[in-house]
Amino acid sequence: MDPVTLILILFVVALVLFATEWLPVDVTALGLLSALLLFGLLTPKEAFAGFGSDTVLTLASLFILTRVLLRAGVIEWIGAALARRSRSATGTLRALLGTVAGVSAFTSNTATTAVFLPVVAGMARRAGIPASRALMPLAFASILGGTITLIGTSTNLVVSGALPATGQKPLGFFELAWVGVPVAIVGLAYLFFVAPRLLPARDAQLEDSLRAYLADLTVAPGSALEGVTLRESGLGRDHGLTVVAVRRGEETVYAPPAGFRLLEGDTLTVEGPTERILAGKNTLGIVSKSEQKLQTGGDVRLVEVVVMPGSPLLGRTLREARFRERYGASVLALHRRARQVERLGRLRVQVGDVLLVQGGAERIDALGDHLVVLGDLTERQSDLRRAPLAVLLFAGAVLLGGLGVVPLGVAVVVAVALSLALRLITPEEAYGAVEWPVIVLVACMLAFGTAFEATGAAKVLTGTLSGVLEPLGPYGLLAALFLVTVALTQPMSNQAAALVMLPLAIGTAKALGYDPRPFIIGITVAASNSFVTPLEPSCMLVYGPGRYTFLDFVRVGAGLTALTFVVSLLIIPRIWPF
Repeated sequence: MDPVTLILILFVVALVLFATEWLPVDVTALGLLSALLLFGLLTPKEAFAGFGSDTVLTLASLFILTRVLLRAGVIEWIGAALARRSRSATGTLRALLGTVAGVSAFTSNTATTAVFLPVVAGMARRAGIPASRALMPLAFASILGGTITLIGTSTNLVVSGALPATGQKPLGFFELAWVGVPVAIVGLAYLFFVAPRLLPARDAQLEDSLRAYLADLTVAPGSALEGVTLRESGLGRDHGLTVVAVRRGEETVYAPPAGFRLLEGDTLTVEGPTERILAGKNTLGIVSKSEQKLQTGGDVRLVEVVVMPGSPLLGRTLREARFRERYGASVLALHRRARQVERLGRLRVQVGDVLLVQGGAERIDALGDHLVVLGDLTERQSDLRRAPLAVLLFAGAVLLGGLGVVPLGVAVVVAVALSLALRLITPEEAYGAVEWPVIVLVACMLAFGTAFEATGAAKVLTGTLSGVLEPLGPYGLLAALFLVTVALTQPMSNQAAALVMLPLAIGTAKALGYDPRPFIIGITVAASNSFVTPLEPSCMLVYGPGRYTFLDFVRVGAGLTALTFVVSLLIIPRIWPF
């Protein structure tokens, strides 16, 4: 069979599989790569070159550096700081959305959405705003921010990495900002003033992801809580924690009033989700005494365990059961569906109680059959003491790479090496932070791009397209390519849609005598703006908690997509002439 016909058949099959997701996208990409090898369309060296490309290494390194920022609690701290300083619910939400867009310009939009989700949900709950009117804007703001810089989303990096093979210059670090910033500003205005009128009013469903725990935390010397009232502390308003009781010496005050003044050594029984309790420990100077007494070395893990029938803990308090001595681990908090309002230390363990347990990896593995691990939350712990160093490494890599002092790939790889050497992240966490399906997809599609050009298939296909699209003129061509890319991003991944459209756009532009650059920019922006369906990962994170329907995204996302389209068509030709 003619190589051109064969590769076009493979191209169509890949499109169908990407769109239907009958197989995972990375499996489809590997199958495509295998076919290219088996049919002799690529040599092994050409096929595997993508796995060692600077694009793949840069992507993997950025995934790890984003995890370093999350582990240090940097992004969470930003959200909490904004919530503390805001005067109104509407102002808080708008400030948070603007901040999310800004943070997402330099980190993964999915990670940004995940970190800000409990912050925004808690703010909406306390302000009396339906969660459904806050969570979808959160996801959309993170996507809008991703169009501002080269590292704002993996799609931008993928497009930039594929350009040299087509004879085009890679994207500059801030090149997309010329269109990305106006799109983000107009998009945020839409989220501020239009989206709330289109969104339904539904409360959040966060019980599974934000299980409420009861924890005893003591005000340590130098704590931010020392000498302030509960009202001034902002424990409920800013940190999402409910103070159930305060123990001072032998006296316990249940349901303390807002004017109750806290002193050093007070033990607060607080109720709240895991993330809020862990964040409070790091930012407020409150400690778990059981954790302080526990001496652990090496790999320390944080897990949720459920108490099963037959456990020796049943009917006893944690102190009576000598939990720390028996298991070599400490209980930071306890969750019970029908909780009695009393101190954690007085609660007698029941079947079905969920304990938040911290201890050495070996001791956690040896908890026994009567304490079943529900999930490992180790990576959700943050340590703000390491935040300045994490920010310094990330900002240093971005600055050096963005200014061109060293290649971006070199800057981020060195930053990852320093993060590992300084123990800001463990090697296991680093490998776990990498989104391997994206890496495999990118590497395989880079190889497909090579075969597409080498066999002449790109020339044949773009020649046909140029004949059809020539009457539209440059603006019509840009609009058509933008809309087709947006359509493709709905059923398939953003990266796959961009890599499919890129060679077609470049080839068609050259055939018609246009500069390919404006069409490259248009495809990059279009591939990163998936608002019409909830299939984008950031949207999927809020889909369940916001109790949205598919049509909710169509109703709100269609207008935002139209605005993005109009702003892009107005700006792109002026910055990158045809």
